[in-house]
Amino acid sequence: MPQPIVVFDLDGTLVDTAPDLLDSLNHCLEAKDMEKIDPVALRRYVGHGGRVMIERAFEAQQKHLSTEELDRLVDIFIEHYGMHMPGRSALYEGAEQAMEQLAEAGYLLAVCTNKFEGLSVKLLDGLGQTSRFGAICGGDSFAFRKPDPRHLIETIRKAGGDPERAVMIGDSRTDIDTAKAAGIPVVAVDFGYSDLPVSAYDPSRIISHFRELKVELANELIGSVDA
Repeated sequence: MPQPIVVFDLDGTLVDTAPDLLDSLNHCLEAKDMEKIDPVALRRYVGHGGRVMIERAFEAQQKHLSTEELDRLVDIFIEHYGMHMPGRSALYEGAEQAMEQLAEAGYLLAVCTNKFEGLSVKLLDGLGQTSRFGAICGGDSFAFRKPDPRHLIETIRKAGGDPERAVMIGDSRTDIDTAKAAGIPVVAVDFGYSDLPVSAYDPSRIISHFRELKVELANELIGSVDA
């Protein structure tokens, strides 16, 4: 029987990257002589990427933003963010222990994120986590990205796993929709960057801390698919 696999989203699921993403957003706003943003108000947009964060910041300050200027600011954002990795980003409490327990139980691990692959690898390298994963696939790794289910399925295959013995861990509607479309059980964390409570998207399970991501839970979810 193929090894089971757990696939993690990155930002807002495995790693709290909000402090550094918001720093990079403020760097862009300062370049335009704009006010720094309220981190509480914009935190829910962190999981949508730099482009959406910049757009929302301009909307909040009722500033016009052309497509050309948006593209330029996205480049500034990515350059600043990449230069300061891992910065203040950190694994969520209990994540490392949960991954160790899953690996000891014979689970493969992988990352499926819409963040650029290079930035994802650099972040996980900086946190000393890269070697845990059989695959780290970003939004530019394939010709498709979440919520296209092929992004998740091909990540699983790249890691040497079987989509029929897989579980997805995510924090957003995008993650939940992706897993459902792939026919894969999904555990949603309720501490990430979702714009609405994750319960609104009907995941297979919801956890509030990584101590709840036990081997038994993963086994149960895969078993429900096998049945």
